[in-house]
Amino acid sequence: MIKKLLEISFKKDGQHSPLYLQLESEIIQLICRGVLKPGQALPSSRDLAESLKINRKTVVAAYEELGAQGWVESRDRSGVYVSSDLPETSVRSTGQNGKKPVRSGQPGYKFMKRPSNVATGTAPSRTTNAPGARPLLYKIDDGFPDPRIAPIDELVREYRRLGKSRLANQFLMYGPEHGSYRLRVELAKFLNRTRGMQITEKEVLITKGTQMAIYLATQLLVRPGDSVFVPEPGYIDANQAFRMAGANLAYIPVDKDGMDVDRIEQLCKKKPPKLIYIIPHHHRPTTVTLSAERRMRLMSLAGKYGFALLEDDYDFDYHFTSNPLLPLASVDTGGHIIYVGSFCKSIAPGIRIGFMVAPEVVINEAAALRKLIDRQGEQLLEEATAELLSNGEIARHIKKSHKIYRERLENTSRLLREQLGEYLTFDRPNGGLAIWATYRKGISGRTVALNAEKLGLKISDGTNYFFQPNTSRPQDFVRIGYCSLDETEMAAAIRIWKQALKPFAAK
Repeated sequence: MIKKLLEISFKKDGQHSPLYLQLESEIIQLICRGVLKPGQALPSSRDLAESLKINRKTVVAAYEELGAQGWVESRDRSGVYVSSDLPETSVRSTGQNGKKPVRSGQPGYKFMKRPSNVATGTAPSRTTNAPGARPLLYKIDDGFPDPRIAPIDELVREYRRLGKSRLANQFLMYGPEHGSYRLRVELAKFLNRTRGMQITEKEVLITKGTQMAIYLATQLLVRPGDSVFVPEPGYIDANQAFRMAGANLAYIPVDKDGMDVDRIEQLCKKKPPKLIYIIPHHHRPTTVTLSAERRMRLMSLAGKYGFALLEDDYDFDYHFTSNPLLPLASVDTGGHIIYVGSFCKSIAPGIRIGFMVAPEVVINEAAALRKLIDRQGEQLLEEATAELLSNGEIARHIKKSHKIYRERLENTSRLLREQLGEYLTFDRPNGGLAIWATYRKGISGRTVALNAEKLGLKISDGTNYFFQPNTSRPQDFVRIGYCSLDETEMAAAIRIWKQALKPFAAK
């Protein structure tokens, strides 16, 4: 019986592991499934080798390894037996024709599932290829930098240098959960110089991107039932973090001047929020900037009602028509703002260096919480990034990419007007990494995205920006990242997009 079961389940697969380890694994599985009982005799090494058509030495090696691990025991002049010290296990199904059962795809325990969408319960935007789609040729993303122009050679150079330095062992051991001390010092200088802030390294926590900083801030501030105000349209991943903490979300309309502060004030009079999430500079997704008048009123409301402002400044460095308005955090004298950002948009999305700026006591609590989910960041990467901040390499890269992205914005705006003007409208943004466009009446963003995907172009369908249930939007929108494709690539992508729009052409 045992030999028969092993003949069915044992498959020779030399590409993954030695035969004796494969045999060992099969016998362990038979024991764990209750097919082999404690004290039961196993076939002799000669018999099993002949049955499985493998070398006898392979079976001997498997039995020896099983014995060393305590699964089997050898008895003088008797043979090899399943260890009598193992607990009795009830027999589990061996599957059809004696084959081992397929592992269940469902958990055997209860767990908390996140909502499929922030509010509506509808499916999120498509991430898989449509049926019959061509291989992906281009992707117009949500607004990412072009990693091909990132200072990767310089970063790798510093990484390698530090890895060979006398401090390498120190950087490869556990470090501070706050992040590299040197990076916090250099980052504080950088933010003070470029954002008009007045902070020290004690008010900085290094994170793996902005999303981690948002999550940590949420866990520190929000409890089930607390009210959190968020923009509408807005950023789905931030809203998910608030919802998972049990927050009740109030959606604040966004117009050409940013979040509607009149609406915020009305809601505050009824019940002040615990937190307001805001992207005052190049709001995601609409790209608008919160006006100076609304900034002052919002800061005043925070002081009056005592709520926190979570300021997400994900792409401050790219502004093309005038000097950008400084962050709210630069004028925060009351300690109401938690300021988060990253180098993911300045350098490349894969460079997971983000930060949180807040009063020192908040930073210390956030660091303790971060330690529970991610002991620390990668010190070598953080030290290398600190060196690029110190020697001006990041500043030079931002200056270089600023020129490139401005040219790509001009090129993309021209192509959209010339090629797609009959299908959509948009206002050229003052900065940021994306364009927010509105499809003309009767054009479905979902349908266009599906058509484009079939032709080899991935583009937003506009569904992940609006969250209020039972609200029908009068128009369809699309966010167009213009930085990660060069002029030739963008022209080709827009040609495909135009093909996808042909069913909506005026007749």
